[in-house]
Amino acid sequence: MAGKIQAEFIENFLVVWDTAKGSELYRQGYYGKPIGIPKPKLMEFNVPLILDLMEGVYLAEKKVLTINEGGQKKKKINLPKLRQTARRLYEDFDLKYSVYRDLRSHGLIVTPGIKFGCDFAVYKHGPGLEHAPFMVSVKKATDEVTATEMVKAGRLATTVRKRFIIAVPGEENEKIRYLIFKWFKA
Repeated sequence: MAGKIQAEFIENFLVVWDTAKGSELYRQGYYGKPIGIPKPKLMEFNVPLILDLMEGVYLAEKKVLTINEGGQKKKKINLPKLRQTARRLYEDFDLKYSVYRDLRSHGLIVTPGIKFGCDFAVYKHGPGLEHAPFMVSVKKATDEVTATEMVKAGRLATTVRKRFIIAVPGEENEKIRYLIFKWFKA
């Protein structure tokens, strides 16, 4: 990507006001959502792009974004401050971010999964090109998962035609384990 893209931090999200740069960022990896376009099919749009903090941290870490705080005097926000803010807004941010980063590093497209009751919706090709084939919930190795939770997740995944995955990050340098569930009729 040519040059850093400027984003403005507003409350709990980031805005890329430069519509050409926003389109470029979306085209490069389906980052963010164009304002007012719920299911963008076009790669070019003439509206600002909204990024969530998970995406913002990732792109700042990759040195793609420069982030400023709004107001009359634009103040640069560094990566540690952005992480600190994300930790306040996201439950278990570091745990979830490690999964987000891992999935992205494997070439997958990762979006918030709130509408599916999970942490992430994951695409192989991208939104608008396919339905997300995977829904991912992030759990600690010490978390308990009840049979009822499994049945609920399985029924939802089957209903929306997705594979349900539990991602379990290890300690700092350990690999993330992905538990993929497949339901079948007996």
